[in-house]
Amino acid sequence: MYKYKRKRGTLLKKQVQILFFYHPLPRHRKEGVKVLGAFSPWKGIIVMQNQDELVQIVTKMDGKPYPAYKVIKGVYQYQDYELLIDHVQGDPFAIPSKVRVRIPISTAGFPADTYHNECRTTALCDFLARQFYHSIKKHNRQQQGSGKSGAIEIDRPGQEVLKTSSMVIIDGCIEVRFLVGLPAFGRRIAGKIAAHIFSDTIPRIVNDSLYYQKLPEDKLYRHIETVEDAEFIRKNLPESGLIAFVADNAVLPRASGVDPKPLSSKELVPFKSCQSMRVSMTLPNYGEISGMGIRRGVTLIIGGGYHGKSTLLNALEYGIYNHIPDDGREFVVTNADAVKIRAEDGRGIQNLNIDPFISNLPFDQDTTEFSTANASGSTSQAANILEALEVGALTLLLDEDTLATNFMIRDIRMKTLIAKEKEPITPFVEHVRSLYGKKGISTVIVMGGSGDYFSLADAVIGMIEYRPQDLTSQAHQIAKDDPTPEHFDATPPSEIPRIPAPNVLSPSKGKRPIDIKIDELLYMRFGEHKVNVSAIEQLVHPSQLRTIGYAIHYASRYMDGINSIKEICRLVLDDIQEKGLDCLSDREARGDFAEFRSYELAATLNRFRALRVEQKHTTHIKNMQ
Repeated sequence: MYKYKRKRGTLLKKQVQILFFYHPLPRHRKEGVKVLGAFSPWKGIIVMQNQDELVQIVTKMDGKPYPAYKVIKGVYQYQDYELLIDHVQGDPFAIPSKVRVRIPISTAGFPADTYHNECRTTALCDFLARQFYHSIKKHNRQQQGSGKSGAIEIDRPGQEVLKTSSMVIIDGCIEVRFLVGLPAFGRRIAGKIAAHIFSDTIPRIVNDSLYYQKLPEDKLYRHIETVEDAEFIRKNLPESGLIAFVADNAVLPRASGVDPKPLSSKELVPFKSCQSMRVSMTLPNYGEISGMGIRRGVTLIIGGGYHGKSTLLNALEYGIYNHIPDDGREFVVTNADAVKIRAEDGRGIQNLNIDPFISNLPFDQDTTEFSTANASGSTSQAANILEALEVGALTLLLDEDTLATNFMIRDIRMKTLIAKEKEPITPFVEHVRSLYGKKGISTVIVMGGSGDYFSLADAVIGMIEYRPQDLTSQAHQIAKDDPTPEHFDATPPSEIPRIPAPNVLSPSKGKRPIDIKIDELLYMRFGEHKVNVSAIEQLVHPSQLRTIGYAIHYASRYMDGINSIKEICRLVLDDIQEKGLDCLSDREARGDFAEFRSYELAATLNRFRALRVEQKHTTHIKNMQ
């Protein structure tokens, strides 16, 4: 591939086939290309070669040292699409080379109704990514060789439908981004194998997955319409007074703790709403649907062990996402501002006002600007609630199995033995009512071991043999017959904005200016920092965590000592909404980013032990430096 500069509107060399295309380019790259800025829409004027020339080039490289592959970086015209090699790996054991295919959507033949709004565009891209993934498995037989030789990979989709960067629609084109392990034996180029990949394997994968006529039309439209219907439910929850909807016949249990696919078993009991909680609605595609509506306020989910309490809450927890058809939970929909809360022993807390929940600590420790490197279960749970509210959460989801008991309740006997003034914790039971009454914040709690919440609940769902029953009136009667001696109505916590100090979190490590790595959904390595994110339970895909890492680096431009955590999250997400996920990377286009919410972004940021923040009403943050 050759590159030329423009000079006064002409080419330095004439009679070449040229191509303009959009692509972010870092400031420091020159390569003879006129660059207008860090994210210039014009990468330059490029001589485009064709598929046959690419195949000839790699064939002639057979046996040469591996770095010779570098010359194939560029753009190649295939029959009716372009193949772009953006980055060539320097070693067969390194991360595979980054490749894109761009095909005009008109050439691919997709009707306009498959992508005429944002929701349908996301669903179409998700469907195509899944087709591309399965086509790779069908056509790519990884060749023998060193390291990643012959591997072709695309970010693997899960059960949820996410907006990702692996498959996008840009400028009227479908663009798929994937990795190709350029083959080698030892550190010598396997040119003939590479030629087969570019001449046969990739074209087969593309032809099978990116052309409308080659795809099952019924499955495509079902996929798109299912996502659109779920989004319709979510948008209409508020006007119905609901925070969640669980469709009749939904399959809530998963195959296992490590397999998110639906359970397949003869003993499976499909979900069916009790009559008193059943609501119906008409979806734009599916039509009439009925199921259980969970209303705003305080909702308890009770029942015996192994009767489906946590399974229901788990479905609500992931109901913030749309799901693929036949997931079983495709019409289990929760409002987008619901946050799962749990205790998290050992996490760090930085300058947070936990006084509404925890006060009167020994040695007069200040709880209005509380910091610790090793929080207890109750303290961490208080912090997780307050940090979620700080960013704007409207629904809290809690399961007693992952909570600190002393934070949730204190029974009469314990109150008698330990006087209130000797107990630093104001339990959540004293806050749950005022959170809704004064703040409009709803709560759904799985509580199978205490009836202290009965008198405070607006609805009590009893899970009995995996079937929900409305036990609200019985629970209220029990509470009336055996009343709690105290009236629980504590002052709800106020959200005090916290402002991060600038220039504290750096992603650099050694000679790498940006070194961000993830370990599944357990840890993020951000430069020299290691962040434990295992308790951020509503992350469902590793690419979400990777993207959050880059978002935190991107957010440094807004960490000016003035913007709060909430404002910083909003500014980052506004930029992503306007510019797409690509704005988070200052290098070549990436195919391993996935959308996330402000809650998970803030939660990850709050878990950096190096984070330094000041509350907005206190000394200006510049005094910290």
